Amino acid sequence: MISDLLESRLGAMPEWHWCTLRPLLQDQIVQRRCLAPGLGSKEAWSSVSSRCRKSCDMTRAAGKGMIASDNHMRLTNDRDRNAAALKRAKRGLALSTLLLLVLLGRAAGPATVFAAEPKRTVPTDRPVSYEAFGAVGDGVADDLPAIVEAHAFANAHGLAVQAKPGATYHLGRRALTAVIATDIDWGTARFIIDDTEVENHRASLFAVRSLLEPVTLSIPRLSRDQRHLDEVPPRDCWVRVENSRQRRYIRRGLNQNHGSTQRDCFVLRRDGTIEGAIDWDYDTITRVEARPIDERPLVLKGGVFTTIANRMEQAKGYNYWARNIAIHRSNTSVVGLTHYVVGETDTGHPYGGFLAVSSCANVTLRDCFVTGHKTYRTIGAAGKPVSMGTYDLSANEVVNFTMIGCRMENICDATRWGVIGANFCKNILLENCTLSRMDTHQGVSGAYTIRGCTLGLAGLNAIGRGTLTVEDSTLNGRSLITLRGDYGSTWEGSIVIRNSRWIPACGAPVQPYLLSASNDGQHDFGYPCFMPREISIDSLTIDDRQHPKDYSGPYLFTDPDGAMSSTGARPFPYRLTERVSLRNLTTTSGQKPRLSPDPAFAASLQVIELN
Repeated sequence: MISDLLESRLGAMPEWHWCTLRPLLQDQIVQRRCLAPGLGSKEAWSSVSSRCRKSCDMTRAAGKGMIASDNHMRLTNDRDRNAAALKRAKRGLALSTLLLLVLLGRAAGPATVFAAEPKRTVPTDRPVSYEAFGAVGDGVADDLPAIVEAHAFANAHGLAVQAKPGATYHLGRRALTAVIATDIDWGTARFIIDDTEVENHRASLFAVRSLLEPVTLSIPRLSRDQRHLDEVPPRDCWVRVENSRQRRYIRRGLNQNHGSTQRDCFVLRRDGTIEGAIDWDYDTITRVEARPIDERPLVLKGGVFTTIANRMEQAKGYNYWARNIAIHRSNTSVVGLTHYVVGETDTGHPYGGFLAVSSCANVTLRDCFVTGHKTYRTIGAAGKPVSMGTYDLSANEVVNFTMIGCRMENICDATRWGVIGANFCKNILLENCTLSRMDTHQGVSGAYTIRGCTLGLAGLNAIGRGTLTVEDSTLNGRSLITLRGDYGSTWEGSIVIRNSRWIPACGAPVQPYLLSASNDGQHDFGYPCFMPREISIDSLTIDDRQHPKDYSGPYLFTDPDGAMSSTGARPFPYRLTERVSLRNLTTTSGQKPRLSPDPAFAASLQVIELN
């Protein structure tokens, strides 16, 4: 395993290169890590060590007047030997670094490059530049290999990376991934991503990763809302647990599926405290993953990225593209990044998120500019045409995901899909953002907060449990809040709305429903489904000046259980909202809000007017 990997990474390098690696192989820490389960075998380690030892024997012979060259030995003078030794020492540092990263690194993509010998002397007392590794920055030459090497060198030496101001880097078609483990300042540099023809559309261009090794934890069982574990890690960790024998989020509709394995992600502190509410009971846990959280924040700053959109043709099904920045490291911030999408045609397939955050904790996107993608159609799982969700932002299995000051244009453009999708998250905060949509598919738990934001036509969608808060915001969705019907329209908890404004459908003449929910009790979603137990509204203006003819005012709710007869069988009952409190709820039309077109549901509601 290791020897094969070395051969594939280093190729047929000169024998003395192998000798320079021998001290690294003798390091006990390196040995322990490389011989850990799944990383390498004793036989492979012995093979590599043997080659290094033989190389050193040959080098010692060369030091007595002989140097290996083209499988022959020739004499050399002392001056040449001294010069060669100095050159070897300089190269040896880079090669030793390469071995360390090859043995200890994790591939972030199909052809991740971990390190390479620099093309020239690279200072280690300042940020690393892409140009030091051969980047041209003219927008034409493929700079991706140089960028990959630069980050690998920076990771190995603990150095920041800084792009050249005003440069335009072309990220070519090759399936290479640059691993980012140190701060990067892209500044005013531009990056062109041409997706019209690529080697592997599922490969990320950048992967933000921790260099800390995963931690082994034994967690035999968990209970819903459990707050503490006896098993304690050596440092705070992001943890994921799974029970593969249980299915949740069994989707209904044109994109129907068989659901996802039961899972939870949370932060486990070194004192055993759990942060992030446990959603399910686990009598059996079939998989545990624990990733240490770096104490030092990592920052990605600046950069203007332009994607020339793909034109993939595939008549049936989804084929998601990456070609993105994948963030897997906890305690990471992205500040001031801009992403444009150009060149979209009538043909293409969706993207899973240019900034794609997953399997980590405490990630913040701040002052970033993003772009909505054109909506394409395909044949869904039910054999009928469907629109394909395509995203510029995504968050999956993230604990404490925050967006501050992020923005986009054309938030009411119905031809573009909502800009973000999220799954299996704990605690989401949007503050002072202008986006076309905020959406949680397969659940968010804890605090789901929209503060000081403007959301567009695609609106605010939710599935999960906890407290959903909308405050000091302007929303333009067809409903103020939509509980997704394809996942059972479930929100187990409460909703708080205060000091906000709702412009239904961006001002189109529609019948407004403040909360949209739909569940007829006929489908098993893998969990019991609930409407919010209580909804509190304090100072909300409904701007319904544009409305249909014969308009009699907005509804607070849709008909949540699908207009079924009260005597109809519901094998999977839907628990309805019990209480609504209202203060300063006004409409620009002057029409008084109504409860629901379902008279039985309306009659069951307890409405408290606090004016």
